Amino acid sequence: MPLKPTDPPETPLPTAAELDILAVLWRLGAATVREVHDELQKDSGYTTTLKQMQLMLGKGLLLRTERFGAHVYEAGIPKEQTQKQIVGDLLNRAFEGSARGLVMGALAAKPASAEDLDEIRRMIEAAGKGKGKSR
Repeated sequence: MPLKPTDPPETPLPTAAELDILAVLWRLGAATVREVHDELQKDSGYTTTLKQMQLMLGKGLLLRTERFGAHVYEAGIPKEQTQKQIVGDLLNRAFEGSARGLVMGALAAKPASAEDLDEIRRMIEAAGKGKGKSR
C-alpha cells in the first residue's frame, strides 16, 4: 500500500535495548552518550551504549548534533508514533488483529486504576461516535 504524503516514513521497530535508550531520550530530551549510559544503569559498558546509539542513528531512530564539541543525541521519532507502531505490531502478531483481545490482555496483565478505567471508557465512547461518521 503506497504511503500518503502525510504518513511519516516507516522506521524499523525498535528492539528492547533500543527502546530503553529511546525512553531515556524522551524523558531527558537531548543528551550525550554518557548521560544516556548513566541513566540506563545497566551492567553493560559505555562502549556498548555508544555502539547501540550509533546503530540507532543509522536506522533513523536517533538524531545527532554537536554541542560544545560533544555529540548530543535525541530521539528521531516521537514517542507516540513508536508506541502506536509497537502496539500495531503486537496487535497483529499476538492478538490476531483483535483490539478486544489486546485490551483484555493488557487489563489482565496489570490492573488499571479507577482513573485509567474512566479514561478508557471515555476513549471507547469517543471511538464509537467516530465509527458513525462516513469516511
